[in-house]
Amino acid sequence: MVDCISARDAWERLSADKNAVLIDVRTPVEWQAVGLPDLSSLDRQAIALSWDPYDAAGFAQALRDAIPSLQTPILFLCRSGMRSQQTAELAAHLGYETSVNIIEGYEGPPDSSGQRGRVCGWQFQDLPRYFPD
Repeated sequence: MVDCISARDAWERLSADKNAVLIDVRTPVEWQAVGLPDLSSLDRQAIALSWDPYDAAGFAQALRDAIPSLQTPILFLCRSGMRSQQTAELAAHLGYETSVNIIEGYEGPPDSSGQRGRVCGWQFQDLPRYFPD
């Protein structure tokens, strides 16, 4: 079982816990299109580590390489909270003590017109973000 928190709560946890790490599991196309969380004001950056459900072993190894300590609190972010739930569960299975899903995701669910980023999530909360080069 992993914790699930809102995007705003994730920002507050990252602000309060200097050891906490944010991993964005979206694809490079998504990062280019709508941006990445900007943690520079917290003197760190999000780790961009795409989730491929057909290569869970590869993701697990990349996660171990990026975050070797099982005591490091990890918050996972995707577009809407689904992929990040899978990766948070995988991290918990691998033995990470604190594995958290940002349930709202970066863009959240679509609104009544089908547009994302207008209901909830990192983008909707107007949390810091940037666009990679």
